[in-house]
Amino acid sequence: MNDSQASTVTRPELLAPAGDWDCARAAIANGADAIYFGLETGFNARARAKNFSLDDLPRLMEMLHWHGVRGYTTVNTLTFSDELATIEPIIRRIAKAGTDAVLVQDLGLVGLIRRTAPELPIHASTQMTLTSAECIAEIQQTGIERVVLARELSVHEIAKIHEKTQMPLEAFVHGALCVAYSGQCLTSESLGGRSANRGQCAQACRLPYELVCDGVDIDLGDQKYLLSPQDLAAFALVPELLEAGVVSFKIEGRLKTPEYVANITRHYRQAIDAALAGKPVTFTPRQVEEMELSFSRGFSPGWLQGCDHKMLVPATSSAKRGVLVAEVVSVDDRRKRAKLELHGRLKAGDGIVFEGDRAAGKEQGGRVFTVSQRGRRVTGEAISGLVEIDFPRGSVDFQYITPGLKVWKSDDPALTRELRKTYSGELHGRDIPLTINVSARVGQPLRVFVSSDSLGQIELQTEGTLEEARKHALSESLLQEQFSRLGGSGYSLESLSAKIAGNPMVPLSVLGKLRKELIAQLDEARQKMATRGRTIEHDLVLSQMQSEMEQAPPEPGEPKLIVLTRSMHQLEAAMSQGIETVYADFQDIRQYKDAVPLAHEAGAKIFLVTPRIQKPGEMGIFKALSKHGADGYVVRNLSGLKFFTDLAATCIADFSFNAANELTIDWLRKHGASRVTPSYDLNRDQLLVMAQHCAAGHLELVIHQHMPMFHMEHCVFCSVLSPGTNKTNCGRPCDEHEVKLRDRVGAEHPLVADVGCRNTLFNKTPQSGAEIVQPMLELGVRYFRIELLNDDPPHEIARIIKLYRDLLQGIIGGEEVWQQLKALNRVGVTRGTLEHDRDPLAII
Repeated sequence: MNDSQASTVTRPELLAPAGDWDCARAAIANGADAIYFGLETGFNARARAKNFSLDDLPRLMEMLHWHGVRGYTTVNTLTFSDELATIEPIIRRIAKAGTDAVLVQDLGLVGLIRRTAPELPIHASTQMTLTSAECIAEIQQTGIERVVLARELSVHEIAKIHEKTQMPLEAFVHGALCVAYSGQCLTSESLGGRSANRGQCAQACRLPYELVCDGVDIDLGDQKYLLSPQDLAAFALVPELLEAGVVSFKIEGRLKTPEYVANITRHYRQAIDAALAGKPVTFTPRQVEEMELSFSRGFSPGWLQGCDHKMLVPATSSAKRGVLVAEVVSVDDRRKRAKLELHGRLKAGDGIVFEGDRAAGKEQGGRVFTVSQRGRRVTGEAISGLVEIDFPRGSVDFQYITPGLKVWKSDDPALTRELRKTYSGELHGRDIPLTINVSARVGQPLRVFVSSDSLGQIELQTEGTLEEARKHALSESLLQEQFSRLGGSGYSLESLSAKIAGNPMVPLSVLGKLRKELIAQLDEARQKMATRGRTIEHDLVLSQMQSEMEQAPPEPGEPKLIVLTRSMHQLEAAMSQGIETVYADFQDIRQYKDAVPLAHEAGAKIFLVTPRIQKPGEMGIFKALSKHGADGYVVRNLSGLKFFTDLAATCIADFSFNAANELTIDWLRKHGASRVTPSYDLNRDQLLVMAQHCAAGHLELVIHQHMPMFHMEHCVFCSVLSPGTNKTNCGRPCDEHEVKLRDRVGAEHPLVADVGCRNTLFNKTPQSGAEIVQPMLELGVRYFRIELLNDDPPHEIARIIKLYRDLLQGIIGGEEVWQQLKALNRVGVTRGTLEHDRDPLAII
């Protein structure tokens, strides 16, 4: 970015994570413009962080605002129906404390917040999975003021979005990457009842997996972590992100240490300031190493430079390693010493890790006790050549250390002490930058207009009018010099401009007095900012919103069984059983030209299913689907809902909208959905409560399925079964091979690619919600869906369909269905999210 470009770019925000008080102080001290944090009350996507109490919130906001830093509270999880009454007073207290914004995932909760606290800004969390300008357009009328973009977008795609929307855009620039789209990962929920949409991710992506291709185990060598991406580090891309329209640069890490927050914040502060000044953003190797030492699984640009699946997931490790510093030359097992060839700096006290199989418990590491070189102990840092190191007795098992192993420095105590000093003791934040405009004209008072992003505008003027100068007339350079003298005040002059008419004179004493008055008024504004609250409504909002919702009576008639198919084989099997409505969710959408006539010839209605993700340039997929004469569409994102609603088509809003309460159901209905499939995060009791509070006749319940766990931009097919790097050169192995990933308990989970080359890993074991059918029927639900995954023999598909048809007709009960499915299915069946207190690794 050159000087002219730098001058036209709006100053962006540097947004740092804060899991506790020390992290908040570290962010302030190292140059953050804002922090984001969660509350102990829950409803935030980092339940394992320390978080803050509601009682702490006013004090936290006062500290932040005094230092000119904004504070955003995360309320970025799904809210169940029986929690809406609990969260409403929490929102009131968040607003009253003066919080600058809340981050929200739940579409229904957005409306409740807007009515409860009209002045409280709302940011759409990345959990809302907004990946295009078309998606963003659908939430602009909700009052959302900023969108946190999905991490899977490239800089080019972000720029395309910016061209088509006025919505301010926030993007992640550093930290851990989820392999699955945020808001679309059901792995922890499926395997252990710990939902990522509820802040309880169990990080199954960081576990080892084996690849099974066409029924044969593929030896991938040391590539075991097939779903574990490297960390995002986009400091070099800051100028490009600025040009693409990003207004907030977000650092991931609410579970990280305050030293991590201090380290990463200060480096991105440097990067952003350099870019704004039109200077190149370059870090020395030592600076990069400092960031790697705080936390790194290996740095990468993530998806910001497009898809490079091999780069993103090397698959050789899933844990923090730090900086590669050496290679083992030899081991003296008797003396418990190792000889290393150094590639980087190492000293006594540093923590190191030897390359090894962590999953098998063979990875070794510890804190270096001594470093010796040519027979003499090194008192400082060794920087190259051969060294010998040893460890405190018993801390390393030398049987697992062999020549050739790589050595990583994972901790540097000296760096940790340096970082800790920045936020320990008296807190000194970044000076608040000021923009000053001066008007000076003979015969009029000198007027000074001061503005800052955090404190607003202040106007000052001299008591008397200006006289014409006899010797030294006022100049812009003199004003620049005098108003730059703000050292120690907590403010700094960012820019000054002056309009000077005639040759006015201003004594230095007058300018000094104005400067002192300016600081006093700024301090007063800081105090007001620190303690401000926001307007809130005093009436109970939830009951009002519930009374305004559409309350249609239960739909009369018999319950309807719908079958979702994923191949022509399954579609033919469903048609042979006389199913009246089928859904087609095929990997190859060209097959729809045959699927639609096949269903119509059998007298059935057929709905086509959209992809879950729509990125810039992908609206053509919807257009292609619309040409086949289907009876309706199962839509999985906001842009799809808008596209097909505009065509006056019947639309079913699928599980991917994460509808977890009646407010979200109502929002989707008002935006064109004929029926809504509830979120898979709901258990039996939560589904029943939701159905009691909404028009149950508009619900469509999935009662048999293989849970879609990971939904990923990352393509495992390309990464390990192709010489290519992305969909332009991979050769599409997904069209030719059946792939499964075997987890650590031996379950082989099917992997499927969609039309956009995005991968979904499905749970091997089907789950049944048969037990909930009868109570849902009594509440007025009439639409029930079973989803097929495997191309089982037609008689097995027929048997599954018959069991659920008999269940809906009252011929058999839910328990009998479950028992017969358990006997029928070769891999068993679970009760899934509809069962309480599940064994997290149960495979029946």
